[in-house]
Amino acid sequence: MRRLVLLMLPVVSALLALAGQGLGWKLGVPFACAMALVALLDPRREGRRALWWVVAAFAFSMAGDYFLSSRRGRESYFLYGIAAFWVAHLGYLAYALTRGRVHVHALILLLAGYLTYHFRMVAPAIESPVLSGAVLAYLLVSCVSMAAAIGMKTNPGERWLYVAGVALILFSDTVISFREFLNFHRLNALILPAYYLAQILILHGVLLRRDLRYT
Repeated sequence: MRRLVLLMLPVVSALLALAGQGLGWKLGVPFACAMALVALLDPRREGRRALWWVVAAFAFSMAGDYFLSSRRGRESYFLYGIAAFWVAHLGYLAYALTRGRVHVHALILLLAGYLTYHFRMVAPAIESPVLSGAVLAYLLVSCVSMAAAIGMKTNPGERWLYVAGVALILFSDTVISFREFLNFHRLNALILPAYYLAQILILHGVLLRRDLRYT
């Protein structure tokens, strides 16, 4: 029963956030994911320190959510949000590297596609050099994080749930770039569902580790 409640909390938070019930529920999705991970796998136990990378990623996602949801047109809050999510990607990346390595071919393909997109479409639409640099840095860490997830050497369930989660974050961020820089809004409704589902899938991917048992 305890496990079921812990696993349902992120889903309930996501549904309430999507229903417009406030920022608290939006922050509640990564918070509930982190709480479930700590409660069910207990990163304090020997041999489980790598789990803290995912917990940290969820924590910085909360910070990113706060800044982006509260910015009200302030570029500084947009930059703080990008920085927080950049660190969150470092967490996802670091954890993936404890389970495998960067998939070089995937990284090359991702960088080829996203760097072309950035320099041909996004960068010309950004007036601020600081914001342009921040977006580029975020793009780079996102691609490396995605390639590291693909390169995980684990059981298929763990690997593909984790890959799907990171891929949905990348998808959500791409749609955000359409909205923020290209004035394309047709896919806006997919941003938050993809983002919340991403975190839930990452949580479940980590929980499928065969070398660790639930506490």
